[in-house]
Amino acid sequence: MSNQLVMRGPVGPLPLIPNQKKFNPINGYVGTIDSFVETARPVLPVYFLNPDQVAANARRFLTLFPGTPPYAVKCNPDPVVLKTMAKAGVQAFDAASIEEIRAVRKYAPKARILFMNPVKSREAIREAYYTHGVRAYSLDCVDELYKLLQETGLAPDLEVFVRIAIPKANATTLDLTGKFGIPAEDAPELLRQCRPVSAKLGLCFHVGSQCMKPERYAQAIRLAAQVIKASGVKVDALDVGGGFPVEYPNMTPPALDTYLENITHRNRLGDLALICEPGRAMVGNSGAVVARVEQRKGNMLYLNDGTYGNLFDAGPCGNLIYPTRLIRPGGEIAANQQTYGFAGPTCDSIDMMKGPFTLPVDVREGDWIVIEQLGPYCLSMGTRFNGFGQTQMVVMASEKEKAKAAR
Repeated sequence: MSNQLVMRGPVGPLPLIPNQKKFNPINGYVGTIDSFVETARPVLPVYFLNPDQVAANARRFLTLFPGTPPYAVKCNPDPVVLKTMAKAGVQAFDAASIEEIRAVRKYAPKARILFMNPVKSREAIREAYYTHGVRAYSLDCVDELYKLLQETGLAPDLEVFVRIAIPKANATTLDLTGKFGIPAEDAPELLRQCRPVSAKLGLCFHVGSQCMKPERYAQAIRLAAQVIKASGVKVDALDVGGGFPVEYPNMTPPALDTYLENITHRNRLGDLALICEPGRAMVGNSGAVVARVEQRKGNMLYLNDGTYGNLFDAGPCGNLIYPTRLIRPGGEIAANQQTYGFAGPTCDSIDMMKGPFTLPVDVREGDWIVIEQLGPYCLSMGTRFNGFGQTQMVVMASEKEKAKAAR
């Protein structure tokens, strides 16, 4: 048997890695993901955004939810997403920082903005109120109330939302208890302190991201009702937060109607204005990433994207499993499939995604993998750790644009 090393893979000069810090997006791409890979043979990860899907999701929430559904900007703050939301009829946005507020004002200038981070800097409060016209703020302690009043000059038009803590449960993929929320037994007194200085007073909570049990909303609303009754003051609005889930290969959530039934029909909300803050459910199926396989070791695939890039939710914090498929331009792909784990390009061992992700048995270096359901927490969570993180943005053409191009 010969000991000669057999070279496999591409022969000849390879394209250089682009050195731009930020790519200019490709807008209105009329082809498919497969045709892009076939033509471009991308060296770095590529993010594909489908504005038509964003618009469809937004219109669905606006139609079904019996109240105001501000989009949670943190989920995907891309300008195309914000402009598409506004064009689809979304008139309110949930922001967590002054940068998100600035973005909304730039791309959806007429929208209502709710500043729903319970802890804000004084500078952010001042700019939000005086520069951007933000009137709605959340808080979970009296010190934040004092800060809000001081930095807005005892403004008479404040809308204050008291955030209450929700008991921890196993109903969500990403638990959000522990950091924010005043205990239910202490919330009535905070409501009483907020009432005299609030043009409108609200109560809010968050059941956790990717909530798989609709009854969690009903339970939280019952707790909110107890708090309101104990406070003895008039409350004008109830914000049930986000957490509305999307489908993944290992997760098939109940229909959105079931969640809305638990929020409305099974609860007596009286004349409270109803608000929710959908994020993942607004953009979940609107994005996909194409990553290249740089090495294979058994059932571990080393990609040029990872948890420090576009795949944060697939890592240890979320362990989400995404739909995946293989692209190998000009080559045959095995019909049989097996499961793999992914490893990102950085040298940090946290940069791993256990999956399992299902792909053909013959995955090899140089193949491209399409990873879908990456509309949420993808663009917003990426870093440049270890010098990685560059991503090419491709905005897919709308159906109208495709029809026009076909003429």
